[in-house]
Amino acid sequence: MKRILLPLALVIAVSAQAQITTNTKAKVDPKNNKVSNPVVEKPKVKLMTRDELRSCIDQQENNSKEAESIKAEQNAYKAGAEQLKAEKATLEAGEASLAKQVGEVKAEREAILKTHETLTAEAPKLSKEDLKARNEAYQARAAAFGPMVDAVKAADAEQGVKRKAFGEKVDALEAQFKVIEERTEKHFDANDKWKAECQNKAYDENDEKAVRKERAAAAGK
Repeated sequence: MKRILLPLALVIAVSAQAQITTNTKAKVDPKNNKVSNPVVEKPKVKLMTRDELRSCIDQQENNSKEAESIKAEQNAYKAGAEQLKAEKATLEAGEASLAKQVGEVKAEREAILKTHETLTAEAPKLSKEDLKARNEAYQARAAAFGPMVDAVKAADAEQGVKRKAFGEKVDALEAQFKVIEERTEKHFDANDKWKAECQNKAYDENDEKAVRKERAAAAGK
């Protein structure tokens, strides 16, 4: 995130009417009847119109709701990320187990090939009984190798399904993060707009009461 979400607060600056201040120390020249220190009138403060105030209040409320919504989405993202961490550990354990099985199958294959090579080389020297016994042992071992290969293929297929499911969850989490990031940037833009148009702007309290009353009536419908 490029920026940190901050709570929204409407900064109120009330100055409903211009005030006129009279200088009590003003002196009158009896000759020309002129005031040496004339009355000073303060400049009038420009107030927001009721429509402008209504817009500012709407912006503030929308920004506040969006901030809460983004926060909830961020919490959901964090929870999803933690869950994926746990699933990743399980997936990695499955990968390690599969790798071990593959290694055992490869080793068994090499051992069977070595047994066949040795049996072939020693066959002429063996008695008929020994040759038969060793050949039967070799055939049994070779036959058992097939189910080992099938078991590894099944484990790899199962692990493949888990890999795909995990990858899809990662993609979904990344997409969720992108949406949150985009929403957050738009929220900051909206908040900047509110600051430019509304922050520290003076308004009439009666206008505020009227707008609040309108909103309450609309909410009660």
